[in-house]
Amino acid sequence: MKKAVVLLSGGLDSATCLALAKQQGFAPVALSIAYGQRHAVELERARTVAASLGVTDVRQVAVDLRAIGGSALTSDLAVPKDRAPEAMAHGIPVTYVPARNTIFLGLALGLAETLGAQDLFIGVNAVDYSGYPDCRPEFIRAFEALAQLATKAGVEGARFTVHAPLSGLTKADIIRAGVKAGLDYGLTHSCYDPTPAGLACGRCDSCAIRRKGFADAGVKDPTRYG
Repeated sequence: MKKAVVLLSGGLDSATCLALAKQQGFAPVALSIAYGQRHAVELERARTVAASLGVTDVRQVAVDLRAIGGSALTSDLAVPKDRAPEAMAHGIPVTYVPARNTIFLGLALGLAETLGAQDLFIGVNAVDYSGYPDCRPEFIRAFEALAQLATKAGVEGARFTVHAPLSGLTKADIIRAGVKAGLDYGLTHSCYDPTPAGLACGRCDSCAIRRKGFADAGVKDPTRYG
């Protein structure tokens, strides 16, 4: 089994990505990032998800992006609530974290090179998502090209592949794929602004997209809302 580094936040998409990496025959090394996010409960969920899928190699790296700011997820900016689907379909919301996926993939690339792995998995989605520019397929391909140029392994002939298996799927399709792969979505957390008890708010963009995904998939939503 080839090793693969899988970015795991503990959310619906990244958890599905981990399940699919296992399903495809990889030996996943899960990498979670503590970046000062207000929904840090997802880090605990990441460990739970990994354990449920039999993934024992789980790494966590701390990079405090609150020092950069510019996002409602790393500052005191209010998380948008109760937005209409039309509003979510246009523009880039304040929950965008500047350069987040570039930083995350950079860390995953470093770990992969250390492990001798050439496969990276990231759960970005370009269909049912919040308009973040670093979730688009062209970003993934650009980073893949960068990986060949920026690493000792790449210069010496290794071919890195950044897998984004959810990229062209709807949220309903993602949920169906995860259920088929044996993922328990009750262990995951997607909310941007959870209650002090760690329950989902049910009103942010992430909660709205998640809730609709389960409805469209015809799968019972196991999310605990506050």
